[in-house]
Amino acid sequence: MTRGAELERVTREGKRIRTESLELRWMASPRGHPRVGFIVPKHSQTAVARNRLKRRLREIARREMLSVLGSVDVIIRARPVAYRLGFVDLRREMAGAAERLAVALGQR
Repeated sequence: MTRGAELERVTREGKRIRTESLELRWMASPRGHPRVGFIVPKHSQTAVARNRLKRRLREIARREMLSVLGSVDVIIRARPVAYRLGFVDLRREMAGAAERLAVALGQR
């Protein structure tokens, strides 16, 4: 998801799952397939660090989350501590969040 109106709708109306470094908002998708959007605030970091975090989150979501989600829109918002995590730690945290999301959706 890239449109501001779609991101705002999910942020405003969606249910929330929090982890130590991420916040996920989700709601049923009108499209019939899973979509993921990302919000990575600056948090006083450089553009290089911000882009690296976005690339990592996108890759983890592509590999781990899209295959297990049903028809749902998900917004992943990075918290300041996410900048300090490596790929493996982010992957572990997102896997836990995806598991909690699957339980909330009744898929597990």
